[in-house]
Amino acid sequence: MIKLVNDTINNEDIDALSDWLKTYPRLTKGPLTVEYESKWSDYLEIKHSTFVNSGSSANLLMLATLIENKDLALGDSVIVPAVSWATDLAPVMQLGLRPILCDCNLEDLSFDLTHFARLLEREKPKAAILVSVLGLVPDMESIIDLCNKHNTILLEDCCESLGSEYKGKKLGTFGAMSSFSTYFGHHISTIEGGMVCTNDDSYDDILKSIRSHGWDRDWAEEKQNKIRSEWNVSKFDSLYTFYYKGFNVRATDLQAFIGIRQLDRLDEICNARNENFNVYNDLFQAPVNRDYVYVSNFAYPIIAKDKYHRDMMITKLKDHNIEVRPLICGSMGQQPFYTKEYGVQPLPSADRLKDCAFYVPNHPSLEIKDIDLIVNIIQNNE
Repeated sequence: MIKLVNDTINNEDIDALSDWLKTYPRLTKGPLTVEYESKWSDYLEIKHSTFVNSGSSANLLMLATLIENKDLALGDSVIVPAVSWATDLAPVMQLGLRPILCDCNLEDLSFDLTHFARLLEREKPKAAILVSVLGLVPDMESIIDLCNKHNTILLEDCCESLGSEYKGKKLGTFGAMSSFSTYFGHHISTIEGGMVCTNDDSYDDILKSIRSHGWDRDWAEEKQNKIRSEWNVSKFDSLYTFYYKGFNVRATDLQAFIGIRQLDRLDEICNARNENFNVYNDLFQAPVNRDYVYVSNFAYPIIAKDKYHRDMMITKLKDHNIEVRPLICGSMGQQPFYTKEYGVQPLPSADRLKDCAFYVPNHPSLEIKDIDLIVNIIQNNE
């Protein structure tokens, strides 16, 4: 079988974890979490990283942080890509914000810039969530220019794009905050896990606090003393004093131990994904500008000319034991949890992806002969 994804936790990681466990270390969030966050920040070249239990929690914390910082308020509009994941859209709804769906383009599958510009002008959103789908690289300059023009805060969901770059700058370093996932099959895995990154000190303080109930235990001593003085809180009472409406979405030092080891292999992993992506493009003769983007591809997208041909390709691929999936969630404008509140929203390009698109494997263990087979099956059933 040609698997869609492979586990990046290898035998050496398990052996090392076993040896570490025999030292009877702390397993809950502790010093290894801090070390992992620091190494992640160094890799991304960003100031702050906050390790959480999933990429979905990372998305939730980004929006909650904007609310706690008074950048967002109940009922404010937030633009969400129609082609995204359920937990890009769900937190917007759960936190009492108003989601505005933006259609995709059919090249990098992120915002349709014409539609995005029109929504910014008409809806005056306070924030926008940009998803770099399958590691593909959006037109970051145009998106940032539009957000700056309309005073819209940009959040990046990079859960599928760890290592991708735009003009030499890694995705996840352009917006006010960014989210990543380290779930099974992603670029690296901590079993379950996610990360929120930012260059903003105030956002980082809130992120660290609301990750763990809303207390101040993960802050520097100077900041702890300042807020305790403001609220007249003693050192003893500070143990159970909460300054924000927090959650408990911590990860563990056990997961951090696994993540630290994998960060050392991340460049190798991303290069393999990029090389496979380029092989796919060459075999499909896809017009791709490689001058200013580096694609750490999560999986390779296929857009058939209609639903009939999509279904035929999928059947043939499965007949050859090749795993495939829908192109993430199709259109959020047709997802039941959205339509129950807002009705079906037609979005031409996203609707086409729902009916006609899917994705095929890309991971470091994939071989050229596997890609050849996949491409041949697709080309013979177009």
